[in-house]
Amino acid sequence: MISIQSFLELPRLQKQMIAVAADLLMLPLTFYLAISLRYDGMNMTLFQQYVWLMLAAPIISIPVFIKLGLYRAVIRYIDHKIVYVVVAGVTLSVIGMAALAALTQMLGLSRAVFGIFWVSAILYVVASRFLARGYFLHASNASGGARRVAIYGAGKAGTQLASALRAGTEYLPVAFIDDRTELQSATIGGIKVYPPVNLARLIAKKKINGILLAMPSLTRAQQRRIIDRLELLKIKIRVIPPLKSLLSGASRVQDVREIEIEDLLGRDPVEPDPRLISMCISGKSVMVTGAGGSIGSELCRQIIRLRPDRLILFELSEFALYSIEQELRGLQKNLGTEVEIMPFLGSVLEQEKCERIMRTFAVDTIYHAAAYKHVPLVEHNPIEGVRNNSLGTLSVAQAAVAAGVRCFVLISTDKAVRPTNVMGSTKRLAELTLQAFARQQKRTRFCMVRFGNVLGSSGSVVPLFRSQIMAGGPITVTHPEITRYFMTIPEAAQLVLQAGALGEGGDVFVLDMGEPVKIIDLAKRMVHLSGLEVKSDASPEGTIEIQQIGLRPGEKLYEELLIGSNVEGTEHPLIMRAQEAEIPWPVLQEYLKKLEKACDGFDYEGVRALLMQIVPGYAPQCGIEDFMWREQNSRPALAAAEAIVR
Repeated sequence: MISIQSFLELPRLQKQMIAVAADLLMLPLTFYLAISLRYDGMNMTLFQQYVWLMLAAPIISIPVFIKLGLYRAVIRYIDHKIVYVVVAGVTLSVIGMAALAALTQMLGLSRAVFGIFWVSAILYVVASRFLARGYFLHASNASGGARRVAIYGAGKAGTQLASALRAGTEYLPVAFIDDRTELQSATIGGIKVYPPVNLARLIAKKKINGILLAMPSLTRAQQRRIIDRLELLKIKIRVIPPLKSLLSGASRVQDVREIEIEDLLGRDPVEPDPRLISMCISGKSVMVTGAGGSIGSELCRQIIRLRPDRLILFELSEFALYSIEQELRGLQKNLGTEVEIMPFLGSVLEQEKCERIMRTFAVDTIYHAAAYKHVPLVEHNPIEGVRNNSLGTLSVAQAAVAAGVRCFVLISTDKAVRPTNVMGSTKRLAELTLQAFARQQKRTRFCMVRFGNVLGSSGSVVPLFRSQIMAGGPITVTHPEITRYFMTIPEAAQLVLQAGALGEGGDVFVLDMGEPVKIIDLAKRMVHLSGLEVKSDASPEGTIEIQQIGLRPGEKLYEELLIGSNVEGTEHPLIMRAQEAEIPWPVLQEYLKKLEKACDGFDYEGVRALLMQIVPGYAPQCGIEDFMWREQNSRPALAAAEAIVR
């Protein structure tokens, strides 16, 4: 006997011939049934009277069905639209049979027989197709090992998702879950709707191993409340794309995805102010330093959509510059814009080169995102961190003033607030430098935008946790009490662009990052939402262990966004303006000269001492011996690299 899988793998023509053969056999029997119903039975006289019409039923109907495309439909993917085709086909067939009876002058025929046959034939053809569809889908899912899932949300998106999934082999929807009492206990598309309170029992009863959240119109905060309840079940959860993506056509209902960190944070993005976001960009010449980095590349993506005249990409890494240039050219083609994209390789320390680029291309706005930002790496390479983050910012700022750039926006960090590491102190020094420049002249408007961690950036904890979970653990957390602020890269870049338009000169803007998140709680939630359990003394049967490895060099338990309490709002609800202490340029200039001299002479003790003098609140966690050891041990490698370059 042929298996269902073998049948599904038959050539298309053979499957169509099987359908034709079934109709060839069943349509005469359907006509026979119509006669029996009309006359309460069948006898030889009736059989002889109607036999030619019984034989004519498939001969007339099948060509009509072929013409209407009934046999071209793939049984597994049919929907309610096939009913219209069947009704039209059977109607034309009955008319043809009645015409044949009239032309051959068959006597004693009952018109009721034709009516009963019309109804019976429609029921047979429709029912046979949908029964075959259900059997094929069930057999295909059963043989393919489809994941049994419940769909949370029995609305339009949920029913569309169920229909799409049943046509595939990856998921088998076995239940709907919905909070609305009027839908509970109803059956939609053959799937029953259950209340959320029964979910734990339902998972065990129906052997559900996944939940698909199909409520795209919910706000992120509403979605988070549902995820909070589902997390306790320790079952794998996926969501369908947001409503905006579905309406734009960028995503389909069946494009389910893993729970992302932004789903856990429950933060709803604020729509950008069109006036603010385009003020420093549209129709202007814009330059982005560090254009290939996480923030720099996202700034470029958003800038090109705002249609500047020219976008200048400045990047030290050849590969990063190549990657973002190719991506932007593809995006430019899709958007149909004619923005001039100019890629330049170089270091922010090359002041003359930066100035030449700014002058040649009449740069109006600079977004300075170039920086070394990984705390442990900069802690191990303090002099390179000072050069790139602090002296590099000084170099680009001086070039901008000389070239007459109108607006200069520095991408800063929450680690600049009362820093305990070199990276934070160098970024705070960069802020102080721009504040001093803003007071010295009025030609270039300088401002700084300070925010916390961005999700998905290089070195972010979220992809690290995800890869550790996929590998079976353990998850590594530096300290059980460590907390961080989080924001998505697109939202951060969007707010940076708007903050730049609010600057008056020397402003320190602070972005509203929402509530801080405890990293160990984040790790546990990611494990639970992957359908796994954290291994602990309370749950020794858990599969994923969380290990505490201790704070890394220069790492703080808590991050802050403000140095003092002197902060005021702006016209944007998520952007605040901080009033913080400054250092006059003549004083700061002398410090910077000494710092540059100390870097050139590899005077680690001098660099550290100067950072502590210049940056208020800088309290390094390591001793001077550790500070010196780290960079001294990197000197042979640095010297070898310089020799290779030369």
